[in-house]
Amino acid sequence: MDGLAVPRAGLSTGGVVEAALALVDEQGAGALTLAAVAARTGVATPSLYKHVRGLDALEQLVSAAVTEQFAGVLERAAAGRAGADALRAVAAAYRAYAHDLPGRYPFAQRVPDQADPAHAAAGQRAVGAIFAVLHGYGIEGDAAVDATRMLRSTLHGFVSLELAGGFGLPQSVDRSFDRLVDGADAALQAWPRQS
Repeated sequence: MDGLAVPRAGLSTGGVVEAALALVDEQGAGALTLAAVAARTGVATPSLYKHVRGLDALEQLVSAAVTEQFAGVLERAAAGRAGADALRAVAAAYRAYAHDLPGRYPFAQRVPDQADPAHAAAGQRAVGAIFAVLHGYGIEGDAAVDATRMLRSTLHGFVSLELAGGFGLPQSVDRSFDRLVDGADAALQAWPRQS
């Protein structure tokens, strides 16, 4: 597709979000602007305000859609697994999602809009997938919140550096990722069970 669109009668909020998702898939998260989405949908930029309040609102809607998708990826990876097996599967799925959809990935990191029940629920599902992994280590409650923050920071940091070309040495990045997951496994095995 060349990025040009034929004007669409009956454009909806969902259609605007789908156009925004296609845009970030093709050009990256930084390309998301109201003008770019308007051009893609074949309407004037002011016409988008019938469907979204502005760029921040559009970003929240995109984030809601991406978080729903990302939560499903994490849930499927964790399903039927426990402990280190679940951790490895979720970590691999997390990394694969960031690689497969690098334009969408940053929107999975946005705090869900609590005023949007679907976005909030998707965020809870994503966190729930991580909590399920942690349950296999016997980590619950406040300790699980701390462990989730550690795990998320570890995975996000690695994939963000990887996507940005931040690993320039010749050694295997895959091996480094495996060791990172092994380190997270060791940390979770030793994690304090109570806060």
